[in-house]
Amino acid sequence: MSARLTWATAGRVLSQVRHDPRTIAILLLLPCLLLWLISWMFEGTPVLDQFGPLLLGLFPLIVMFIVTSVATLRERTSGTLERLMASPIGKGDVIAGYAVAFALVAVVQAVVLTSFTVGVLGMNSRGSLGLIMLVAVLDAILGSTLGLAASALARTEFQAVQMMPVFLFPQLITCGLLIPRAAMPSVLEAISRVLPLTYGIDALQRLEVGATFTDVRDDVLVIVGFITLAVVVGSTTLRRRTP
Repeated sequence: MSARLTWATAGRVLSQVRHDPRTIAILLLLPCLLLWLISWMFEGTPVLDQFGPLLLGLFPLIVMFIVTSVATLRERTSGTLERLMASPIGKGDVIAGYAVAFALVAVVQAVVLTSFTVGVLGMNSRGSLGLIMLVAVLDAILGSTLGLAASALARTEFQAVQMMPVFLFPQLITCGLLIPRAAMPSVLEAISRVLPLTYGIDALQRLEVGATFTDVRDDVLVIVGFITLAVVVGSTTLRRRTP
């Protein structure tokens, strides 16, 4: 891997995103719109204060998964990836470049979404907003790296979108968002321990009630580990083009 080639790839991806208004709208405006709808629906209740921090991590993960998996597949089907990899650039440079680019997008997304939810919608949290934003950024990066890994299994953009229920729905069901993990059947609780979203939701639930970084440190480290693993899997399974 080369730092120069990685940053060149990241710069190209960011340039593509910057010139695509629809992608920008999906990344920045859609999560804000969804949270506004929830705030409006439950106006006068503590629902936003209770579930807002969780949604700050959940919505970006889902959106980043879709955008990244489709964007990576488009590079392959259009022949762009094949031309790139005919040059000195390697698989690791491509995947790392995408990861860096979408990590920077995730930071912007988290800042915009958190600022909107707190400043405009009036969400209150007993936990540190900085820590909530950190976990939200990591969840968004996790979504993008899972999207990179999932894109290797798809042949069309429609199939890339179909990967979302395969990769994310089991995690949504078992992460503790619907019912506490301790109340789940033992088999499902055991499965939840090996799924990354479990640790993102656990960290956000702890932060929502006033936890400190020390309390969520293990969750953060596990998320970082899953991000690293997803990047490695994406690098080893990346194909130059779709058959």
